[in-house]
Amino acid sequence: MVTPTIWADYSADKAYDEMMATGGKPRDACATLSQYLQSLGMDAIKGRLSAAEAAIMEMGITFTVYSDEGNIDRAWPFDIIPRLIDFQEWQVVETGLKQRLKALNCFINDVYNQQQIIKEGLVPADLINSSSNFRKECLGMQPKFGTWANICGSDLVRAGDGKLYVLEDNLRVPSGVSYMIENRVITKRIFPELLENLNILPVDDYPTQLFEMLASLAPDTGDTPQIAVLTPGIYNSAYFEHAFLAQQMGAELVEGGDLLVKDDDCVYMRTIKGLEKVDVIYRRIDDLFLDPEVFHKDSVLGVKGLMRAWKAGNVALANAPGAGVADDKVVYAYVPEMIRYYLNEEPILPNVPTYLCSDAEQCAYVLKHLAELVVKPANESGGYGMLVGPHATQKEIKQFHKLIQENPRNYIAQPTLALSTCPTLCNDKLEPRHIDLRPFILQGENSFVTAGGLTRVALRAGSLVVNSSQGGGSKDTWIINREQ
Repeated sequence: MVTPTIWADYSADKAYDEMMATGGKPRDACATLSQYLQSLGMDAIKGRLSAAEAAIMEMGITFTVYSDEGNIDRAWPFDIIPRLIDFQEWQVVETGLKQRLKALNCFINDVYNQQQIIKEGLVPADLINSSSNFRKECLGMQPKFGTWANICGSDLVRAGDGKLYVLEDNLRVPSGVSYMIENRVITKRIFPELLENLNILPVDDYPTQLFEMLASLAPDTGDTPQIAVLTPGIYNSAYFEHAFLAQQMGAELVEGGDLLVKDDDCVYMRTIKGLEKVDVIYRRIDDLFLDPEVFHKDSVLGVKGLMRAWKAGNVALANAPGAGVADDKVVYAYVPEMIRYYLNEEPILPNVPTYLCSDAEQCAYVLKHLAELVVKPANESGGYGMLVGPHATQKEIKQFHKLIQENPRNYIAQPTLALSTCPTLCNDKLEPRHIDLRPFILQGENSFVTAGGLTRVALRAGSLVVNSSQGGGSKDTWIINREQ
């Protein structure tokens, strides 16, 4: 009796598939995984899925969805079929990500100091002045090493041509890295024999790398720095991650009420032993809630006087206030030029072609082709507030036509990319689902890039929306070195 192949009905011809080439042959890096899954058979694969779901519940891996009915904690949606990337390709990506963040930090430092790139006409002044994330309170600041965005999550997508493109850069409070680490823990539980036989780069060194980067930012006192993770609290959608990273680093997890700034412009943490000085704060709170002395006066999430302490050089904040000026989908379009301007290099990783609605000619094109394009607001995240033209109704297209005309600065448009797919366990069989990838880049005294990142997957057939808050899930990402 011939064993039926699990790949018999798998169709990889509608987009670039990460595992299967056209004709049903696995890509070189994926051959072992493909054969292994076939040897298991579908019943055993479904059994491994059940084991993964049990592990997620046991480990308490959750995320929070905000809804009209209140905040809902849900188990982390995880697909057990990993996404593989060849190590040789990843080396280029890693170099490109470091290049990109270095240029972005040069840009942010320039914006808050000399503004040379604006004076030379490469970036319009109006673009910066109208940015909702430009903080005039940060003008003249010079953080240590000139780095404002110390933690970045850049979203990468692979298009139909097989190339990886940068879709956006998340520079304010990027999240998801804890799920990247936990995904690997679960995979080790359910596929231990497979991981033993393949040379997969580890991801569990991230907390150590994060701690060392944060420690490098501390004021030069000669003492071991005290590092704290500042969280808005248990009701925040990323609280699991805040607690996880603090625990993994051996840092203190604090809320605003746990900290105070004294007359010496230093930050102290309330403990049962009394006040302890804090040197570095990894803040997971938006700028406007950080300090009621400077920003929202009614904020109870932040710390009164925190900006004073930061400006006095007595505490490091990561990411620095104001870093979000580069976390703007309009500013994103200028990143290739930033790389050329600040680094005198050609960009290693390309941008997705982008239309700026603030430009009259480009805006006219966008308005005429809304049904074909993806339209995004400049400063939203999580997949909210966007239009996917080919999947939109006429009512939605008319609505965006009006929104763009009312505030063109707030919108960009991009071609609807055929995002790459990866085999995903759906409806008791393997089906292609669209994915993206969020690697995490650190920059302080040195730079570091995670080995892979968080692969997010659109679990609904045909959907391009990978965000967990809108029905997406995630996969373990394997960077596989076949030369050793």
